[in-house]
Amino acid sequence: MNVLFVCTGNTCRSPMAEGYLKSKNLKDVTVRSAGIYADGSPVSENSAAVMEEAGIDISSHTSAPLTADMIKAANRIICMSPAHIEALVCAGVEREKLELLISGIPDPFGGDINDYRACRDLIFSAIDSLFPDIKVRISDMCDADAAQVSRLEKICFSAPWSKNSLKESAKNGTMFWVAEVNGEIVGYMGLDTVLDEGYITNIAVFPEHRNKGVATALLNGAESAGREKELAFITLEVRASNTTAISLYEKLGYKKEGHRKNFYQNPTEDAVIYTKRFVL
Repeated sequence: MNVLFVCTGNTCRSPMAEGYLKSKNLKDVTVRSAGIYADGSPVSENSAAVMEEAGIDISSHTSAPLTADMIKAANRIICMSPAHIEALVCAGVEREKLELLISGIPDPFGGDINDYRACRDLIFSAIDSLFPDIKVRISDMCDADAAQVSRLEKICFSAPWSKNSLKESAKNGTMFWVAEVNGEIVGYMGLDTVLDEGYITNIAVFPEHRNKGVATALLNGAESAGREKELAFITLEVRASNTTAISLYEKLGYKKEGHRKNFYQNPTEDAVIYTKRFVL
């Protein structure tokens, strides 16, 4: 598979996308990037710096102008913004051949280093969703899964749900999904719905399977279900100290909307409320 990332000048967004996907070393996947108005400039200093923070060297990148041969050779053409898609369509490229990286990646050009970090993190999360390191299968939890899910609860939470409470909650309408890799349950998530509102009960991944796209796959599955059910939003609570989870939620478009004082016990800690609202 030949993947082509496209942005405007090929100095900020698309080089970061190219560098990150290359770093995954996916079998039979080749990657390049180009810019609609690229002129041979070096990669932006901030892009190179934030990628170096992630252990990826793109400092030698030079912007490449998009050509007809690049377009012809690409199996997937992934654009950084809707404007890039429209420009390519106007140039004669079939719209069906073009993809948008999530809903679009804001251009950090002219911003400070934190703007570039935010852009990098958004790109990483989007690419993880499109090209997961491992093949994650999401399916509805069945009764036979409850024992493994309850074991996961005991590992992850100070007040874990039992096998019976999981089964009872499922009978009462909570939607549960399990994430499997090679037939093994590696994570799970629950979602309650009230009218057009969605409330994530728990999301958990076995420690040895974290940072491999499992939680992202579960959250994307919940979002698809939420949109199908025409929910107005999906919301959740997370420990204030759980910066890893908070970073993931923010990358996937969840916004901080409040606190719950001393919500968690063992240890006592505030919860932060994160919500993703849908435009239906």
